[in-house]
Parts: sequence; structure tokens; C-alpha cells
Amino acid sequence: MPLTESFFPAIEDEEIVDLTVGDILRIAAKEDPDKVALVETDMECQLGQEWTYQELLQDSERVAYNLLTQFNPGDKIAVWSPNTAEWVILEFACALSGMVLVTVNPSYQANELHYVLEQSKSSALYLIHEYRGNPMLKIAREATKDLPNIQSIINMDNNDEFYGIGVSPVDLPEVKPADAAQIQYTSGTTGFPKGAVLHHLGLINNARLCADRVGIGRDDVWLNFMPMFHTSGCALALLGCVQKRGKLILIKFFDPPKVNALMEQERGTTFFGVPTMLIALLDSHQTNPVDFSSVKIAISGGSMVAPELVRRVKNTVDCGFSTVYGQTETSPVLTQTFPDDSEEDICNTVGQPLPNKDIAILDPKTSEIMPLNTIGEICSRGYCNMLRYNDNPEATKATIDEDGWLHTGDLGSMDERGYVKITGRLKEMIIRGGENLFPAEIENTLLEHPAVAEVAVVGIPDPKWGEIVGCFVRPVDGTEPKIAQLIAHCRQHLSPVKTPTKWMFVEEWPLTGSGKIQKFKLLENFEQGAYQEETA
Repeated sequence: MPLTESFFPAIEDEEIVDLTVGDILRIAAKEDPDKVALVETDMECQLGQEWTYQELLQDSERVAYNLLTQFNPGDKIAVWSPNTAEWVILEFACALSGMVLVTVNPSYQANELHYVLEQSKSSALYLIHEYRGNPMLKIAREATKDLPNIQSIINMDNNDEFYGIGVSPVDLPEVKPADAAQIQYTSGTTGFPKGAVLHHLGLINNARLCADRVGIGRDDVWLNFMPMFHTSGCALALLGCVQKRGKLILIKFFDPPKVNALMEQERGTTFFGVPTMLIALLDSHQTNPVDFSSVKIAISGGSMVAPELVRRVKNTVDCGFSTVYGQTETSPVLTQTFPDDSEEDICNTVGQPLPNKDIAILDPKTSEIMPLNTIGEICSRGYCNMLRYNDNPEATKATIDEDGWLHTGDLGSMDERGYVKITGRLKEMIIRGGENLFPAEIENTLLEHPAVAEVAVVGIPDPKWGEIVGCFVRPVDGTEPKIAQLIAHCRQHLSPVKTPTKWMFVEEWPLTGSGKIQKFKLLENFEQGAYQEETA
């Protein structure tokens, strides 16, 4: 039934199951005990140990028993590690023991780690001693020396510490679906992170419904190179695979040529990657071609997915493509395209809402529902919304209103079918001389230019206009685009006011741990003179 306004009510044709993260592993182990659930890899992308569903449950229960000898249900347990099997086991162990997992980016330095451990009030820190030259144990000791709440620092590579010695089975506590399962710190594209408190119900149902939309099943092999400290890794990939009985190959270090080779070797069918990762895989394939014939579906999101990238994946890999949109605070997916959507919808929208949640485009000032095809703030209401921001009632109140709408801070529009288009962040919207300009529109246009590999558009303060359009471009390798050509391209497709005024070429981006471009860092670096302005 066509919509008459930008409000897509919850479609209840898919069940919301009343289970926990621990429950779904117990069910999988009971129904498919001998099926391979998890395979680890090393830094060279070589396969290591594998676990059946029964073995994964047994090891997770062992760690849960060990946790309960030291801590209590409800305590916060921080994990600071790359993608390892122990990370997965600890996630399930915390769920089984009623503890709250706090996820930490393994690239953090002492002040960042200190902030997360202090803000979350974590009782323990599980880590590995070193990763890619980052001396994590040394940093942890520095970061925790004035944190009395940290009772233990546990080496995940030491089985005696991880599983405990002589630990006997105990009765595991009752854990409810609405209980807190994780504290995920937002990725910080616009500033310092806040801790989103996510519950079991939201995480497991969102992961299953996302997998259902693209038809993932028990015969699928998911190569997970998204970081486990992000919802894409520890929720969508892991919890989706467990519920669909797939096999998860956990990539410890994202090395594009080696990931491509492993995809070919293991006949991978499914992968999720932010745009920067997909570009790296495709660039590697150009130099070192591999057989992608086993791949059924590629999923991307987390930041703008350009139409040219969608076409490139479909043409190169010859697979289905699904764009997802959401954020940490919503467990995380709000909308998703279907594999059989038209190329226009896959390239130019982020799809239709997943079942069982209300999605609306609201006026940022009045919170009224906007007319169709009119830009406003994307808002979510339903089972997948976070419980709160950890120990931050002011931020929670500013994000979730009295009517239960979670305000994403993202700008977009909705058509009569409920398909959503993203136009940018509310805080990233550029106001030039009183006219609202949306970075995503300008970025999508520039990505159609053959010499542009990646692009980021930001508002730069200006005394005359308030803000002007600044454009950061990473050219395609081996090309040297002329600014005059890029300006002409913009003028051909956009009104003159949307054409960037300042142009900068970059070789690499300031990125969050999950691969998103930190636009606030670009602006900071520009204002500090880190980039040379190019002229036409």
C-alpha cells in the first residue's frame, strides 16, 4: 500500500524472538552440534583451529564459569583484541554469565583506552599482548594504573588465564532478552564516542532479519573481516551466522590480496565490508585476479555506498549486492535493499526498513512527519533501539524523545514505497548563504568521474557565506585529474552553488576503526594547514 507521508510503520510479518545471545548458541549446539561454526585465521590469513557449534558452546560455557568465579552478573567486561576466536568465545561467555561486554578498538592508545574503561566502569580487561606493533599490555598497564574498578587484566592468549584452572561448572544465571548485552562505543566520525548500551533482543533479531533479507542459510560461508568491536562484526556477521547455521571464517587482519585468495580457496559466499574495504578488494583483484564465482552476496554500509562502487562490485564479482543503513544505537540495521531490487534502487537508496520497527523522516526542528520525498531527519522506533547511552542521561534524552523516536542525526528522504535515500549527517549539512547543501549528493556526483576513487565533502567556515563547500579527493591510482575537469563535471550534473569552492587531494584518509572517514578530522587538518589547496 503506497505511503502518503514519510512514515513506514512496523511490518510484523516476521517474528521477534524472545531470546538472548546465549540462547541462540545453545539452540544451534542442540540442533546442529557437529556443524562447523567458526574458523580462525592468523595474521597471514592462513586457516587455524575450527569449532563446531557444540564445541563453541562448551568453550563459551567454560569461560562463563571462570568469569563467575571472579565477577557478578551485570558487571562490565572489556575486550581489547583484533578478530580472534577468543573474542567470539568471550562474547558468548559474557552473554551466558549475564555480564555486559564492552568492546574496544585494538588500535586505541592509552588515553582512549582509559576513557572507555573509566566511562564504562569495566571490572576487567581481556586483551592480547600486542597487535601490529601496538604494545597493548604496556598501554593497558599505563591506562589502568589509576582505575581501581579494573580488578583484572587477562591475557586471552593464555588458556590458563582465559579458561581458568580447575574451574568447576556452576549454575548460570537467568538472563533476559531485554537485559544489556554490550556497550558499543560509537565510531567517532564527528567527535569523541558515547557508549550505546545494546540489549540481547535487539542484537539477535536485527542480525537474523538482516540475514533473512539476503537469503543467507546453513550452506553459506561468511568471511568476516569487519572488526568484532563493531556491531557489523560481532552482531550482524556472528549472530546472523549462528542463527542461520552458517560457517564464519574470522579474518584477524584485513590484507586484501590474502582475503581475496582465501575467498577463492574456501568458496566464500558472503561478505560485508565498508566501501573503503570493498574498493581495496577490487583494486587487488585487478592486479591479482581470483575466482569469485562462489560469492552470492556482498553487503556494504557504514558510510556512503557510491553508485559506481555498487556497479563495480556487481560487474567484477558477478554477485548480488545489498546496501544496509543503520547505526550502533539501533543494533545496527534500519534499512536494507533486497538482492533483486533494481540497479537504480540498489545504487541510489539504502532500501526499505527491516520488519518490526517504525521508520520516519521527521522535521529536525518540530519532529513532525515530513511529506514524501522531502529531506528531514531519519528516526527509528522499535525493538532495535538501544537502551540508553551509558551513564549519560543528557545524551540519551537528546537522542530518544518522549515518543520513543531515536533521532539518528542522519538526513534523508522516503518515497511512497518506503525506500530511503541518505543525504548526509544533520551536523554535516552545509549551510551556504542560507541554502542547505547535502554532502552525499555532491560526493555521489564526483564518484561518477573516472579519475575519482574516493571523495569527502565538508563545510568550511567562511566569513561571507557562513560555510563554503570543501572537497577532498583521492584520485584513482595513476591518474592526475585537473580541478577544472572536476568543476566542469560538477557543473554538468549539479547547480553551481553545490560545486566545491576548495579542492584538496589526499593519499589516505583519517579513518575510524570501522573504516569510516572522519570528516571532522579532515576539517581540523585543513585548518591546521595539513593539505595543499589545489587551483583550477
